[in-house]
Amino acid sequence: MYYVDFFGHQVSKLIIGDNPFHGHSYIPEHFPGGEMTDYYTEEKIINELHRMEEMGINTLLPLADPYMIRVLKHYRNDGGKMNFIFQTYGPHMMNTDIATFSINQMLTVNPIGIYISGTFVDMRHETGREAEVAPMIQCFREHEKMKEMGVKLGIGTHYPKVIELAEREEWDVDFYMACMYNFRKEREGEESGFITGKSKSNVPFMSPNDRPVMLEALKNVQKPVIAFKIFAGGQMLVDKTEAERRGFIKEAYDVIFKSLKPNDFAVAGIHQKYQDQLLENISVFNEWEQEQK
Repeated sequence: MYYVDFFGHQVSKLIIGDNPFHGHSYIPEHFPGGEMTDYYTEEKIINELHRMEEMGINTLLPLADPYMIRVLKHYRNDGGKMNFIFQTYGPHMMNTDIATFSINQMLTVNPIGIYISGTFVDMRHETGREAEVAPMIQCFREHEKMKEMGVKLGIGTHYPKVIELAEREEWDVDFYMACMYNFRKEREGEESGFITGKSKSNVPFMSPNDRPVMLEALKNVQKPVIAFKIFAGGQMLVDKTEAERRGFIKEAYDVIFKSLKPNDFAVAGIHQKYQDQLLENISVFNEWEQEQK
């Protein structure tokens, strides 16, 4: 595994996201969300995190919901040392008072970063309410303990235009979470599913045109970038042979990492019930990384 610098922290070039731990499936006809949550007990999550560490992945991108924070506390108590970069939790972003409570919860497990979720930012972009993002950024920026701990702040988005707007208006954030495929299509103007209760049963199929547009928008961005949905939520790997999957995974690494800055990195989700996706993603990354030498 190769490591990069993220504000003084050594972070694996490939990190793991926890959408499957919460039943967030972008291929529900293959992996239903309920199946994922049934599979990922607390014990399985903690064991998987330890295995990630053993295999060289040293950073997790967890959702800041109360259940996951409790699991991460138990993981820390069990000797776990992974870095955490939190995604904010929709129901805890309804106003700045609730957000402050959520920040306090996240800080109990010593994260190195927190980002305001793409759904929060993008819903406001879609409805012409971008002005609501600044007070939330300010809420995080003014949190005394977050400042004392040196926790970095980012925003997520599915839209290249939001990256361009944030750069043009110099939003007060340290890094960007940039989606390679826009899964906000057909959900414009909607809040997080954690708020609305809507399932992802009608997930749009990825557009291959999305990734080059986002990478073009990121071309001159100097702040650190974390690429997400690099495999289109698993859509590009469905019904493929092992050789085909490995080829698509390597192509994604090659295109994305060669387009971004040397210290930028990417996140992938894994569902381990039927196949060791963690091993596959890491082994293909290590192959790709060796080929760059």
